[in-house]
Formats: sequence, structure tokens, C-alpha cells
Amino acid sequence: MTTDQQFQVYDTTLRDGAQQEGLNLSVADKLAIARQIDGLGVGYIEGGWPGANPKDTEFFRRARTELELGNATLAAFGATRRAGVKAADDPLVAALRDSGASVVTLVAKSHDRHVELALRTTLEENLAMVRDTVAHLRAEGQRVFLDAEHFFDGYRANRDYALEVLRTAYDAGAEVVALCDTNGGMLPGWVADVVHDVAESTGIRVGIHCHNDTGCAVANTLAAVDAGASHVQGTLNGYGERTGNADLVSVVANLELKLGRTVLPEGLLRDATRIAHAVADVTNVPPASRQPYVGVSAFAHKAGLHASAIKVDPNLYQHMDPVGVGNDMRLLVSDMAGRASIELKGAELGFDLSDDKVLVTRITHRVKELESRGHTFEAADASFELLLMEEVEGARPSYFDIESWRVITDSRPGAEAVSEATIKLLAGGARIITTGEGNGPVNALDQALRDAIGQAYPEVAKFELIDYKVRILDQGHGTDAVTRVLIETTDGLSSWVTVGVGHNVIEASWMALVDAVNYGLRRHEEKL
Repeated sequence: MTTDQQFQVYDTTLRDGAQQEGLNLSVADKLAIARQIDGLGVGYIEGGWPGANPKDTEFFRRARTELELGNATLAAFGATRRAGVKAADDPLVAALRDSGASVVTLVAKSHDRHVELALRTTLEENLAMVRDTVAHLRAEGQRVFLDAEHFFDGYRANRDYALEVLRTAYDAGAEVVALCDTNGGMLPGWVADVVHDVAESTGIRVGIHCHNDTGCAVANTLAAVDAGASHVQGTLNGYGERTGNADLVSVVANLELKLGRTVLPEGLLRDATRIAHAVADVTNVPPASRQPYVGVSAFAHKAGLHASAIKVDPNLYQHMDPVGVGNDMRLLVSDMAGRASIELKGAELGFDLSDDKVLVTRITHRVKELESRGHTFEAADASFELLLMEEVEGARPSYFDIESWRVITDSRPGAEAVSEATIKLLAGGARIITTGEGNGPVNALDQALRDAIGQAYPEVAKFELIDYKVRILDQGHGTDAVTRVLIETTDGLSSWVTVGVGHNVIEASWMALVDAVNYGLRRHEEKL
């Protein structure tokens, strides 16, 4: 199927998405993200607002020589000229002219109260600002899109004026007018009615730009498309201020996989998961595990009933094949697990349990018993794999024998507390005693353990603890409560999570640390 050339997918991650609280992008970050988004195959990437801030001006300057886009066209965002000033004389319009972008997206007021209260000008002058700015940029050889800000609220307040703003922009040369639900307060039926009326009343090309304040940004976007919009705007991972913008991957995936509209170059949607996570790495905003289509939990199954059905046919409990968006099905092992869950998860990890029902039953019972005591294997795949090895192979892999360990913390008035851990163990045929210092007992234990094991297994030097989570399981017991510790470790190439449980948080941490090192050494051994 060929791509619908008349349909436009417009990404605004670098401008509207960058307004998200806590998200701060450097110019280098924006260039890196633009390259990733281009790989998804969108038609347009909005790079920012040149002239409004130095960072965006610098981005467009560097983009001329450093950004090679294979699929997308770079767009510059800006506002119509100021009241009482010619478009040719407005410095912000000049920055758009000089940006090097072949497409300019202008934001214009379409709500009469915003014109009078925010712009502090007349309705007639606002129309002139739209007309003059669009016509000027078109005369300079640039294509122009218009974002009609607060359109849906403006339409409700003064339909005639809101439509006049659109007609003015279109008559002056704007290719498409995007109707913006700037406050994010619309619902799908309302959006559909307005978009249908705009398309029927004006005959102009309509686009849609939705925010997610009602949780309906994606649904509102799809409703607009169904009503006649042929241009959609959104952001990767739904970034944006307040509750975010329409998640562009969800929009495009629904259009292509559910509605049969090919709006990206063929096959590129299969890179969606990789690209969404790569962008999250650059923004330093952890990707949402439950994000539709590309989240790590989007195709994760926990209930035993689901696993039994998936064993027969994966489509029985999945709305699509996750390969279509570059994701994968995951089986979670928990106290809800049945034999089918254990069997499928074992197969995922390389263990064929299909011919040993007794073994599968024993593992299932052991998982349920451990989970009842506080373990969680759905979050700690590495600990579950070690458990499988123990049950299948008769012994848990162990590359060292612990003789003893202890931790002391020295605290003095006016100074930071320092923890010191001493470990005695046997590894590589030698008895090793090491001491490690850290900013806490777990950090000290981690240092001492890796120093000790590293004398027999140098590859441990690559291991690094990158996340540490503690949860109190029976809070009514106060400081005597059972504690669960999850530790994530990396070797620089991948990461794994292990779990420890006990009344003593240090002991629970130690259990997770030991599992983490043994698992990492087992992985390294398998690669040799």
C-alpha cells in the first residue's frame, strides 16, 4: 500500500513537547531527537521558535549544516506580526524568514476575547496581522501553515469570527489551518462536530492539534481525522506542558493499524518502539511503561488465564502483533501465574518445560510461595531466571561462597556518616577479604563485593548498580516490617533486575546484590 501523499503528519516534540515541566533540551539534544523522529517517517518536524529564544535560533543555524533529514521537512514556528507593525519590519518575522526553514507554522489568535485581552488589539487588526504575515512569508518563498490558537473555545464564543480567521489565512496563502484545542478541554464528539462544520463551511484544508487535559488528545485527533482533517500534530511520548500533547505514535499507529490509512513510509512504524525509547533517553524522562503500543508493559501478560490462552494463540489476548510497532510480548511471573505462565516464561528465557508437568507445577508452587512472602518476579526477571536454573539444573549458579559479611556506619557530629563493609569469601580457589566504603551500607557492600569478586572475575568491573528501590510490605509492623529490595545492574550493554526480601533491609539488599553478580557472571560466561 502506498503512502497517502495528501495526509500530513507533523511532529512538534522539539517545540510544544519541550514545554513539558522538567524537560530541558540543549541544541545538541534537539538535533539528536530530530534525527530519531525523522527515522519514524513523519512529514514535518517543528524545530522551535527562532528569534524568540537564542537556543532555537542556534538550532536552526546548526541544522543547516548538521541535520540531514531523509523523510521530514523542517518547520519553524512563530507568531503573526505585532499590531501596528508591517510584517516586513517585525524582527520576529524576520527570524522566521532567516531561519532557513522552508515551512513556517504561524500561531494566530482565533478567539475574540484573546485578541482583545491578550493581544490588546481589535478584531480587524488581528485579521490584518494574519493576512499580512502569511502573504509576506509566501512572497519570500516559504510555505505557511497556520495554528489557530484556542480555536474550539473561540468557535463556541464567536463562530463567525473564528471561521473568518481561518478564511483570512487560507486566502493569503496558508496551505493548512490546524485547529488547536489549546486548553485541552474538548471531547471527541465536540471536536468532530466542529471540524466537520469548518470543512463544510470553508472548504479549506483542516489540521488538528490537541492537548491531553481531558485524557482525550489521541481520541480527539482521530475524531478530527474522521470528520475531515488531513493534517495531524502531536509529540513523541505525548510530551508537552500540563498533561501533554497527543502522542504521535498512538495517533499514527491507530490510523495505520486500525483504520488502514498508510500515513508513514511503508515499514517505518516498526521502528516506533525503538525511536520512542531513544528519544526518552535523550530527554532523560523515563518512558511510561504503560504507554500504548510502545510501552514495555503494552504487551505484558500477568494473569494465568491470559497465559493459557496465549499459549494457544497470542492474538486471543492481544489487540495486534507487537512486531507491527517494534515491540514484543512479555510474560510476567507472579502470584497470579499458572502453569502456562511459567511454561511460556521459561520458553522466553530459553528453558523448554513443555514435557515436564511435574517440574512446571513445582516451579509454579514455589513462585506463589515466594511471592506470598514478598518476592516479586514480574519486576525481577533475573532472579526468576536464577530460580529456573536451580529447579531445572539442580543448583543455582554461584561463582563464590560467602564466609561472612558485616557493615558498620560511623557518624560524627558535623560530618557525613560513612559506611564500611567487610566481606570474606572464597572465589577462584582463593580466600578473599575486602573492605569497601560508601555513602551508605548498601553502597559499601556493593563496593566490597565487586572488589572481592573482581580478583577472581575481572569482568565484574563492568557491573554497575544503576537503580535501587525499597518497599515496606507490611507497614503495620513499623521498623520490624518485611522489606523488599529491587536492584538494577548493568554491564554497559544491557541491564537486569534482582530481588531480595527480609526483615532487615541490609540483608534484603545483600540477597539482591549477590543474585545480581551471579546473574551477570552467568551471562558473561554464556557469551564466551
